[in-house]
Amino acid sequence: MGIEQKVAVITGASQGIGAALVKAYRGRNYRVVATARSIKPSNDDDVLTVAGDIADWNTAERVIREGVARFGRIDTLVNNAGIFIAKPFTQYTEADYKAALGINTAGFFRITQLAIAEMEKQGSGHVVQITTSLVDHANSNVPSVLASLTKGGLNAATKSLAIEYAKRGIRVNAVSPGIIKTPMHPAETHAALGAMHPVGHMGEISDITDAVLYLESAGFVTGEILHVDGGQSAGH
Repeated sequence: MGIEQKVAVITGASQGIGAALVKAYRGRNYRVVATARSIKPSNDDDVLTVAGDIADWNTAERVIREGVARFGRIDTLVNNAGIFIAKPFTQYTEADYKAALGINTAGFFRITQLAIAEMEKQGSGHVVQITTSLVDHANSNVPSVLASLTKGGLNAATKSLAIEYAKRGIRVNAVSPGIIKTPMHPAETHAALGAMHPVGHMGEISDITDAVLYLESAGFVTGEILHVDGGQSAGH
């Protein structure tokens, strides 16, 4: 399909939600630029992998540069990379702070700048952030100020960018998950974690990929924070 085949960039793409997003976009016949610290080369000629720490601006620059060199364009960016550190506020360390801001905030900032610059050239594009519903429903059982500080910032930036680029053909949205069954949650924790949602169970990785693909196809939706959280943000 040559230069007209769409291209998605996905961060945090080596496992869990990120790896599922790579498969989901390939299922939509997108070419994919996948990045993560330890990502391995792909056997699929339409998947370019770029290993690196997204907190390092050089990684972001390399991802976009190599993606454009290989595929000729950038149509979608999914800012999926992130870390979650749950601690009482006074126990956070300087290392915790730097890690959260580096990956969750700086990791979003530079690659989004570069991707939008490419999208402007063609007058179309879509950026999606993966945030967290804890931004909207603080929980004393899960003290997580660094997640609220960084991911909450992404929610605000999503709306700001959506308005800034609304007339330039570029949409910006976010998916705000509850607790999702990923390798970071051992099976023995699932019952307790599931009980934290009004629906009584955790979400599946497919719930997040389905939400991202919905936003991808929803041309009249921009500036949306789509909660996929089993009712958490609605109340308790």
